[in-house]
Amino acid sequence: QVQLVESGGGLVQPGGSMTLTCTASGGTIYSINPMGWYRQAPGKQRELVASITTSANTNYGDFVQGRFTISRDYAKKTVSLQMNNLKPEDTAVYYCNLLRFSENFWGKGTLVTVSS
Repeated sequence: QVQLVESGGGLVQPGGSMTLTCTASGGTIYSINPMGWYRQAPGKQRELVASITTSANTNYGDFVQGRFTISRDYAKKTVSLQMNNLKPEDTAVYYCNLLRFSENFWGKGTLVTVSS
């Protein structure tokens, strides 16, 4: 059974940067299986932040507007999200996701708070 563990959340000031990392363990992950990040703010639905299969195949939520970059290390089974120019509206719990064919795996989430 695949397990996903997020790290890197915390408090950051508006305009600051933060990197989230998700490490997968416990199963085989294929390069064609998308990994990504979703977020959920209080009172809102969970939404896609970014997903990746290969470095040439990424997808971002409309609100990202060039501020975030997703990357993946297949050997280490990690997916990272570099977030720049963070805004208060980016405050949310960020969840790591793996879609391995018909199986959907989620991490427990890491809280990102953007506040002065």
